[in-house]
Amino acid sequence: MNTVKTAGLLALMSVLLIGIVYWLGGGWGIALIFIVVFNLGVYFFSDRIAIAASRAKPVTEGELPRVYEIMRRLTEQTRTPMPSIYLIDSPQPNAFATGRSPNKAAVAVTTGIMDMLTVDELEAVLAHELAHVRNRDILISSVAAMIASALVLLSRIALFTGRGRDNPLGAIGFLVALIVAPLVAMLIRFAISRTREFEADRTGAETTGRPLQLASALEKISSGTRRYPMTMNDATAQLFIENPMKAARGRGGIGRWFSTHPPTEERIQRLTDMAQGISRS
Repeated sequence: MNTVKTAGLLALMSVLLIGIVYWLGGGWGIALIFIVVFNLGVYFFSDRIAIAASRAKPVTEGELPRVYEIMRRLTEQTRTPMPSIYLIDSPQPNAFATGRSPNKAAVAVTTGIMDMLTVDELEAVLAHELAHVRNRDILISSVAAMIASALVLLSRIALFTGRGRDNPLGAIGFLVALIVAPLVAMLIRFAISRTREFEADRTGAETTGRPLQLASALEKISSGTRRYPMTMNDATAQLFIENPMKAARGRGGIGRWFSTHPPTEERIQRLTDMAQGISRS
């Protein structure tokens, strides 16, 4: 169901983009080509960008044997290539995965998560991160970001050209292109991110066969992110299993629509239901 939701949200963004291009007259090919090329560059270098932004350092098996042992077991079980392993020197318990394909993947963990979680909880988190790699979530998020960027660019074009403001219907279209479309695109992109987190939770829990261990890990991580805030740009923060800037952002209410991660309580409830054999969409 999460995959269906993701496909539907991407389709909605695409329809919105096509509609705005059509309304603007369709003569914005160069601008759209620029957006595609730019985001392809980000996609191909996403691992390097995320690692540099998070100040993650590569570690050997001798330096982080527990992570290597768990990850090797998970990759053999799922027949996935072994990702590169990185360590972030931060007391905040967190982790992320990046890379455009399973063959170009990297997984980073913080020193805080190594200190806070049990071995079984750490395995659940690493299974979640490996699920992102297996589900090619970097590709999905890159496509969503590309469409959203194109809509923002076209809204700027509408602002400077004043396309269609001379008649009532044109004025409505102008407001849609300038304000509504970029806002909707952003909300859809965040919704896609949340669906991918739910899917990674589900896939990771299926891999270990212990959803309650991931639920326990998420509870500890959620508490730790508030206690030990970590500065990060929005694009990189989206990759983590929990938003590293959660303490600064708050939660609840309409703010949930602008969140890249689902509420921890809902993730834990879904995993608890999963452990009890209850199916949820």
